[in-house]
Amino acid sequence: MKHGPHVLDRLLHGAVEIEGRMPNSSNATFLVTIGEYNGDSSPMKAIYKPLSGERPLWDFDPGLYKREVAAYRLSDALGYYLIPPTVVREDQLGEGSFQLFIRHDPSQHYFTFLDGRPELHDRLRALAVFDIVANNTDRKGGHVLVDDDSNVWGIDHGVCFSEEFKLRTVIWDFAGDEIDDNLLAPLETLVQSVPVSIAALLTDDEIEAMVERAVWLLENRVFPAPESRYQYPWPLL
Repeated sequence: MKHGPHVLDRLLHGAVEIEGRMPNSSNATFLVTIGEYNGDSSPMKAIYKPLSGERPLWDFDPGLYKREVAAYRLSDALGYYLIPPTVVREDQLGEGSFQLFIRHDPSQHYFTFLDGRPELHDRLRALAVFDIVANNTDRKGGHVLVDDDSNVWGIDHGVCFSEEFKLRTVIWDFAGDEIDDNLLAPLETLVQSVPVSIAALLTDDEIEAMVERAVWLLENRVFPAPESRYQYPWPLL
């Protein structure tokens, strides 16, 4: 689902009230309320991930919040619209990412959708393609949400876009299936020219590696299979 520009404007400029810290997050992650902006006063909550709350990682430089934004921009550039609107913004705890909060039932996740919601499988396939291109190293089942309108969303993309291929995901159930042309067509454009809005958030080596992953998908046109147990995240949810 594509959101209008007013959502991004409000994430960027609406007054912020921090409600509290999200549980079970490895980095400091806050639920916030976004106030009225430009006449829009409809209820809006967002997830705020400030740089100041990031734990150092050996394989990713500080600034994971920029990867959250890059994931959103990549999803929109491909026309997949799987990542909630996400912006870079300076606020009470410093610069970080603000992402539209998706209202959902937390008891529902990838594994329940896979078994009980076959009408969502095409969107799950799109998410699988996205994760390969973005090189997602932590696609847990609980990072796949469905809102009240049956739109599929992926969240938590701070550890994406490594130049070293290390896909780690639960979405292996389509391995060996052909990838639909409508999912591959946008990759043709990506390999020709990576949007500046995405490239500005990544290193040259990360951009080159992303293009190489897209080329691999275009050449093979099938969903890959895991090569070891290390390509599954832990915990799975």
